[in-house]
Amino acid sequence: MSRQPVRRITPKKAFLVAYDVIASVIALLLACFIFYADTGIPPDILERFKNTWYIYLLTSVVVYSLLGFYDQMWAYAESSTYLILIAGVTFQMLLSLLITQLMAQRMIFQIYVIYWFLLLTAVVAIRLIYRLTRPKNKLLGSFWGDANRGDGRPLIRVMIVGAGMAGSQLITELRRQGTRIPIAAIDDNVLKQTYKVNGVPVLGTREDIPGIAEDLKIDEIILAMPSASSKTIREIITICQKTKCDIKIVPFLSSNIEGGTNIGPVRDIDIEDLLGRNPIKLDTQGICDKIKDKTVLVTGGGGSIGSELCRQIATYRPERILIFDIYENNAYSLQLDLISKYPFVKTNILIGSVRDRTRLEEVFQEWRPDVVYHAAAHKHVPLMEDNPSEAVKNNVFGTFNVADIAGKYEVVKFVLISTDKAVNPTNVMGATKRLAEITTLAMNVKYPNTTFAAVRFGNVLNSDGSVIPLFKKQIEAERRVTVTHPDIKRYFMTIAEASSLVIQASVYAHGGEIFVLDMGEPVKIVDLAADLIRLSGYEPNVDIPIQFIGLRPGEKMEEELFLDEEKIQTAHDDIFILDQINTSEKLEEELIQLETLINCPAAGGALDEHMRSLISYLHPAAE
Repeated sequence: MSRQPVRRITPKKAFLVAYDVIASVIALLLACFIFYADTGIPPDILERFKNTWYIYLLTSVVVYSLLGFYDQMWAYAESSTYLILIAGVTFQMLLSLLITQLMAQRMIFQIYVIYWFLLLTAVVAIRLIYRLTRPKNKLLGSFWGDANRGDGRPLIRVMIVGAGMAGSQLITELRRQGTRIPIAAIDDNVLKQTYKVNGVPVLGTREDIPGIAEDLKIDEIILAMPSASSKTIREIITICQKTKCDIKIVPFLSSNIEGGTNIGPVRDIDIEDLLGRNPIKLDTQGICDKIKDKTVLVTGGGGSIGSELCRQIATYRPERILIFDIYENNAYSLQLDLISKYPFVKTNILIGSVRDRTRLEEVFQEWRPDVVYHAAAHKHVPLMEDNPSEAVKNNVFGTFNVADIAGKYEVVKFVLISTDKAVNPTNVMGATKRLAEITTLAMNVKYPNTTFAAVRFGNVLNSDGSVIPLFKKQIEAERRVTVTHPDIKRYFMTIAEASSLVIQASVYAHGGEIFVLDMGEPVKIVDLAADLIRLSGYEPNVDIPIQFIGLRPGEKMEEELFLDEEKIQTAHDDIFILDQINTSEKLEEELIQLETLINCPAAGGALDEHMRSLISYLHPAAE
């Protein structure tokens, strides 16, 4: 069954129709005035105009409607679409000439030439004015491809979800590439279903996707909705999964500073598209003021969060980025990437451990960083349960070393990357990160010339050691996915989003705060696993089983983002400030006792017990 666009009269369409028919009459009168400018219009010509003006009006309505003048979304039309206007005006002029000839009311041919030029100018001008007054619109041009690709294979038949600017640009790009052919567009705005986008009809809303895909033998569905919320994206993807089509998405690419609006390359749906959130609005000027022309040190710079921090920091044009990491391979790859994309930023790899105070002293003495982002940490919960001493050495004493030396060398700002597992910790990793927070805030008192703050957030999608890479490996290698408990939930963010908000929070820091990023609603891990299985082309518990293996030591059913007694203030739509109190002046003494325990091979459970009592002692309100 062939589907056609629904024809409705909208205010914009009615305006264009009225404009065109009036222009068709006025253009004829103006053509007469121009041709007879010296002598005045003869009476017989005026009489012919009075007898035939309605012919030009009627022919314009009929011809322009048949050729699709009012089906196009002219705000997004590509250059080749304007050829319709030339053809329409030419045919309407010739048809009018023929009818008036049969009526013995024809004017001289020169008037019709002037008429054609004036009318074409009028109908093109109104559409260009509407197009050029649309913000951030780009005039793009391309032509339909052939029915087959260059190698003879048939074109991929595509349905585009989203009939706005992104959809229009996508249609142009698909035609330019010549491997896909846009067949239909979908948009929930019913008014758009009276139009075509660059010649592609808008045939229905999201609920019509399965039926249209079957009727038109669609091979691929591409989502082109850069402004849609993650909830909308998820709902539409769920509907698209009812079809047999490949599902892809085209993101908008935008620079933090330049705010560009070019569409990115078509790609497969990723789990981040389902769990991501609305675009973050950053105070780019405020970030620039704090970072531009500065020396920025990122510890753990080769890791998932550290490397993304470095990439985003580079966009704000610091003088130098210092990548401090114990693992040279990741750091080296990151440096090559930064040099390639941001040649105007100097980068240095500094190999070392945050446990090594002597090495840190060398780094700060030589480079004198202005801003420090401390991302170096052990974060794997089960591994840290088995290796508690190593967790304390890296997460607690490593933080103490970096923060203490940063204060000694009067770094302007020090920002600790923390975790939701630090709130009422039930595992070693969480306890060490809470101690790292307390250590950082204590330094704010010890070194008043340096601003110390911490940023706390939940799980980061696709970060090293996180659940997504594990699930992907299990799907590919084991044909199963393991989840600890059917009701376990976690907060999730993308690496890019977490890094952006960390940088933004550092601008707001005045000293002694813990910033909490708005993580949205927690997500069931079993739902995450099911989504990932579907995105891999399988059906959960049919092709790929989900197995529940029980909670691991120290694992919570659901994480918290702040303590009950922490005072919450809003700094940004996605950032909250937690005012902290009761950091101990005896912190260093307590850490000395902790160090004695981790150096004792027989400490065993005494280490974990001492950390918990230490957290309670240093911050009594946390009990």
